[in-house]
Amino acid sequence: MLCIGLLRAVPGRRQIYDALWNDTHVIAKMFSHKISARRHLGREVRGLNQLQKRGSNSAKPLFYGKAEDGRWAVVIQKIVDSVTVLEALTQTAHKREKLDLLMRVCRELAKQHGKGILQRDLHLENFLLAGDQVYALDPGQMRFFPRQVPRKTSISQLALLVRYLQTDDTESAGALCEEYFKTRGWDIGQSDRILLAKQLAVHRKRGIRHALKKCLRTSKRYRRIETGRHVAVLDRSFCQEAAPADFIGQIDALMDAGRILKNGNTCYVSRLMWDGMDVVVKRYNHKGLLHSLRHTIKRSRARRGWLNAHHLGMQEILTPKPLAYIEQRRGRLIWNSYLVTRYTEGPSLYHFLRDESIAPEQRAATTQQAKDLLDQLAKHRITHGDLKHTNILMTENGPALTDLDSVQFHKCDWTYRIHSAKDRKRFDRD
Repeated sequence: MLCIGLLRAVPGRRQIYDALWNDTHVIAKMFSHKISARRHLGREVRGLNQLQKRGSNSAKPLFYGKAEDGRWAVVIQKIVDSVTVLEALTQTAHKREKLDLLMRVCRELAKQHGKGILQRDLHLENFLLAGDQVYALDPGQMRFFPRQVPRKTSISQLALLVRYLQTDDTESAGALCEEYFKTRGWDIGQSDRILLAKQLAVHRKRGIRHALKKCLRTSKRYRRIETGRHVAVLDRSFCQEAAPADFIGQIDALMDAGRILKNGNTCYVSRLMWDGMDVVVKRYNHKGLLHSLRHTIKRSRARRGWLNAHHLGMQEILTPKPLAYIEQRRGRLIWNSYLVTRYTEGPSLYHFLRDESIAPEQRAATTQQAKDLLDQLAKHRITHGDLKHTNILMTENGPALTDLDSVQFHKCDWTYRIHSAKDRKRFDRD
């Protein structure tokens, strides 16, 4: 067998290759865990066989056993001219096309449940799209029942699919729900809709927690680096041509050579070009030993800003795209920290409202957009911590929040009310 390229790797556990075997294009999954590799292989093979037995759309198993290098391996048919459903959804711009794509997955999911197949790790990367067919992936993470998947469990799985829609797209969510129940041959009741809404809220919160953990480690989208005195996490779209270590090592000199936007005691902000990107770097300055100790314990402001920007993005609240955060350390103490974001074109709300050349209609539309932003924050019980007009940028896509290190996501109504009142008071002061 000749491996052509590595498709995915989980270090110390498994690697998935695009390969040639007997002049046939195949997918080879290699299991490398020292203790559990054989068990993982057995689970994968049993899952593949069950999918074939139950007539579900899936790749055919061609071989399993030990490879030449001693690793346990399973070789399966390659579905040619295919993409994951997540890739297809990302490349689809129109709302109607997105819904049609999710409808196809919904029907396949309903058929799986009807055949007693339950995906324990249901996400759109575990569905493959080839022409009009949707194929199931990762059978090692599936459970197989002698009868249909129960109604309550089925609705919970449906909620995992609905969460890929925008939170306010209730029409599409209803259409997916009706399509699923129609495929299962069930009548939908009010209790089913209530359960779906509850499960959807649970899965969205859980999905955000999981995604935020991935923002802090090396993954498909991010790269974590520890070099010398620095610890950093970078979006893989940043520093594609230039070495990340070069940027990290000379970050202060780059900021000094850039366009200084703010030079205060607490933070230093500069706009600069790096690797073809127009970026803004915000440095949170060292202000003494106790200050460093406090931010080492409660985490750096750059790290908080990085996580808050991603969290707000998951709630569909616009912010400048976060590209990296960097912590400069002395021993175990955080000395300085840096947040890198893509430069976002647009005036602040403060300067926009004071621009006499702005037409009254445009001023009214902008004021409404700002109110909508506040309503969106209230809907998710989010407070900013310093909600002044200069921290809202008016972009072509709508208002974008900046200065995010004090943002809080409240679980309790009473804490939200207290902090929200402070936000409103600060906003109205301008």
